[in-house]
Amino acid sequence: MDGQRQVNPWIVAIAVMFATFMEVLDSTVVNVSLPHIAGNLSATIDESTWVLTSYLVANAIVLPLTGWLARTFGRKRLLMTSVTGFTVSSLLCGLAPNLQSLVLFRLLQGATGGAMQPLSQAVLLEAFPPHERGKAMGFWGLGIVVAPILGPVLGGWLTDTYSWRWVFYINLPVGIVSLVMTRLYVFDPSYLRQERTRVDYWGIGLLALWVGCLQLALDLGQQRDWFSSPFITTLVVISGGGVVAFLVREMLADEPVVDLRVFKLRSYATGVFLMTSLGFVLYGSLVLLPIMLQTLLGYPAFEAGIAMAPRGVGSLIGMPTVGLLIGRVDPRKLVAGGLVIGAGTLFWLGALNLNAGYWDVFWPQFLQGIGLSMLFVPLTTISMDPVPRERMGNATSLFNLMRNLGGSIGIAVSSTLLARKQQVYFGVLGEHVDGFSSSSRDLLDGLRQSMIASGVDPVTATARAYATVAGLVQRQAAMLSFVEVFRLLGVVFLCLLPLILLMRRPQSQAPPTGAH
Repeated sequence: MDGQRQVNPWIVAIAVMFATFMEVLDSTVVNVSLPHIAGNLSATIDESTWVLTSYLVANAIVLPLTGWLARTFGRKRLLMTSVTGFTVSSLLCGLAPNLQSLVLFRLLQGATGGAMQPLSQAVLLEAFPPHERGKAMGFWGLGIVVAPILGPVLGGWLTDTYSWRWVFYINLPVGIVSLVMTRLYVFDPSYLRQERTRVDYWGIGLLALWVGCLQLALDLGQQRDWFSSPFITTLVVISGGGVVAFLVREMLADEPVVDLRVFKLRSYATGVFLMTSLGFVLYGSLVLLPIMLQTLLGYPAFEAGIAMAPRGVGSLIGMPTVGLLIGRVDPRKLVAGGLVIGAGTLFWLGALNLNAGYWDVFWPQFLQGIGLSMLFVPLTTISMDPVPRERMGNATSLFNLMRNLGGSIGIAVSSTLLARKQQVYFGVLGEHVDGFSSSSRDLLDGLRQSMIASGVDPVTATARAYATVAGLVQRQAAMLSFVEVFRLLGVVFLCLLPLILLMRRPQSQAPPTGAH
């Protein structure tokens, strides 16, 4: 009997949950602090975005290597090294004297944190017996879904109350507790022996090349106008060539750094695609809503963060409930229900207008949180069910990589669509504001007379009236573009429904043959 079975699995769950929550939180907690970081370190806002990009790129490169690293160095040792490195690099980020050192320390933080998600998921899946894995994934999913939502709220509060440096210092006590609990309660299973294999340097190099270039292109694409930028074009071409070369190398290598044979399992391959799509929609909508609340509905940054909380509340309620239901209900039905609820809430958000109040935003988000829990927990359980225990680390690392890449693609596509649609709608609406329209003339004359009455000279009043009308058109165009993108994300969810038919019911939930 290995050491892990002698420990209450819920203690193991709490130990690895600290690490996961801390790592996922750091992917979004810095977002609202960027203006403060830029001002304090004498940098522009564009330059300060490298604080985010460096973390995400390093994180994405290390994620798929986790299975190989765990086999080579031992899972517990790798987890403790990752938590230690993440905690120390968090301290260094908080002490950074300039932007260059902060970006370097964020690279280190992303690299050491990359292994935490798949390691904690693999440890949890093995700590619990198969029929209780739904509960385990419900608990683990709380960190994955709630942390990105909590991040901007916590980051805004810490920055406003103390300084941006506390966004990093907050990791220190969490990291220390996680390290102590991992040391005491997490053990490598008996079948996971350290392997001394030849290092697949070509595989590692090609992986770092294509993942790094893709992540950079996605993060900087909209900012540099995509393929009109030679830099972005070059990144995409290198990434495309790199992924082809990587796939060929890993399929031909005797000892590949990433074992792609796990994709032969139909339920796993389908689950990875669905989880990638879930990341696409989750992060795509997550980046849109706070922008809409702040730019169009007048919410301050902190209040916008609070207004995002209902999604987290829905997940907090839904995750444990769904975890308990998985043993009694076919998880494929839960996934289908989650897709329908998720699509419905996105269409609900797609029906908002500029007069929307707090409760108009609260309810669709709350239900969306419940829908996400119906997706995340069963999808993870179904996908991992056919994976042999000795290949679990490799499977979870690929699973998390694709979710994160899906999220990056979702953010990039949503931001680009938002900007392009806004230009289109501004042109369409602007066509109806002209001198031949009586309603346009009445509005302009009313605004002009109002300004003249308040003491503004006629020439300035006319210019300001036109500027005011242009602003009104711009706001309406922006709102139309937001709601259209929300609807498109809802359509993505509905299009995924047929894929559920490709997945098999988990053996641990399947009714025994011959049962009456």
